[in-house]
Amino acid sequence: MTKRSFVKYLLLLSIIMSLMACGGLRFSQVTPEAKDFHPKTIAIFPVEIVGSNEEARGAVEQIVAGVLAEKKWFSDITDAETLNRQLSANEELRKTMTEYLSKLRTVNFSDPDLSKKIGSLTKSDSFLLVSVDIWNYTVEKGDKVGKVSLGMKFFDAATGKIMWKAGHQIADGYILIKPDLPKVARNVVEAMVEYMPH
Repeated sequence: MTKRSFVKYLLLLSIIMSLMACGGLRFSQVTPEAKDFHPKTIAIFPVEIVGSNEEARGAVEQIVAGVLAEKKWFSDITDAETLNRQLSANEELRKTMTEYLSKLRTVNFSDPDLSKKIGSLTKSDSFLLVSVDIWNYTVEKGDKVGKVSLGMKFFDAATGKIMWKAGHQIADGYILIKPDLPKVARNVVEAMVEYMPH
């Protein structure tokens, strides 16, 4: 095999592997009420990290805010960085969010009173929770991949009801050059947001 043919083969293989990673989400569930849910404002909560993927936090928070801004669905987006500043400056908001997230994580209960209060304090009709489940380079079935897996939950702030939840992952195969995980993450976020009610 000549060098030129080998390069063409690698390029074709890369395209095929990228296409295989696309095609619907791993998981997406929309509540029936979501058809009438059209929030104007959204707060993006600080990203939750599963395992030791701490380096993913900043990149994913920026990507999610950027993709939502590009959609122009919301008149105001409170990104995670802005929300963190609000949490530092506002003790009432900090206590309310801590209690809300504690109930959500421990007993899977989205407290409507706390949710409404968070919405009022952040001036948001809705909020989005994002989790990074996988952020690494690994080997799957003998192939080297850069893999990103995210979860999202979209809430109505007024009621605390989960309007949509989804999970998706992309494993971008490579031979020599590792794919940039933030780029893989952007592809994951773009795919997920297409299913998000608005």
